[in-house]
Amino acid sequence: MTATTTTTAPSTASAMSAARTAATAARVLRQLRHDPRSIALMLLVPVLMLTLLRFVFDGSPRTFDSIGASLLGIFPLITMFLVTSIATLRERTSGTLERLLAMPLGKGDLIAGYALAFGAVAVVQSLLATGLALWILGLDAVGSPWLLLLVALLDALLGTALGLFVSAFAASEFQAVQFMPAVIFPQLLLCGLFAARDTMQPVLEGLSDVLPMSYAVDGMTQVLTHTDMTADFVRDAVVVAACALLVLALGAATLRRRTP
Repeated sequence: MTATTTTTAPSTASAMSAARTAATAARVLRQLRHDPRSIALMLLVPVLMLTLLRFVFDGSPRTFDSIGASLLGIFPLITMFLVTSIATLRERTSGTLERLLAMPLGKGDLIAGYALAFGAVAVVQSLLATGLALWILGLDAVGSPWLLLLVALLDALLGTALGLFVSAFAASEFQAVQFMPAVIFPQLLLCGLFAARDTMQPVLEGLSDVLPMSYAVDGMTQVLTHTDMTADFVRDAVVVAACALLVLALGAATLRRRTP
């Protein structure tokens, strides 16, 4: 008789699990705790940039009010994009991601765990930056500080989602950083920070209408100029949140076990 050997493929989770997601988030937070440079980048850089901006416009407080509110949402997006894309790529190149996905851990669990962990950091980051801007640097916002905090947090989550997504297409940490000009800079130029979007060339205005950072800046502007929550603010917040969820779903779909 000839013995037949059956090779069983590693099992994968058929459905997302809250326990697996929480365990992944806890593991990522433990790793971040031992990475002071990443913590400094996420928590201190937005604070330092806002402080620098305040003194750049020391003689023009109104200019700081208009630009500072927008950058309060943009800085968290950029820093979370950089840290998340590099951290996820490091997991894949080191083989950690392949070992994790060989266990009963689905891609959805992994992406959700990363989003939950970095989302917790984003909460702290947004609290620090918003509190500094309003109560120390003197940012004059007519609306509720909680609405500013909400937009800053949504922007940080969007940056996390974008970082998770683009990490699937990078083969090295240097390549991950190279995605920043392609993903972040066009949005930065077209979001309305440097010129009103309705004054742009029509093609560029149409392009800005589909970029999430445009709605983040619009949301901050709504809080800056209106005492109550407006319908436009709700639309802006929903668009940014929906984009973050969409990009997270795309990140789960394109996540690879290893870098070729």
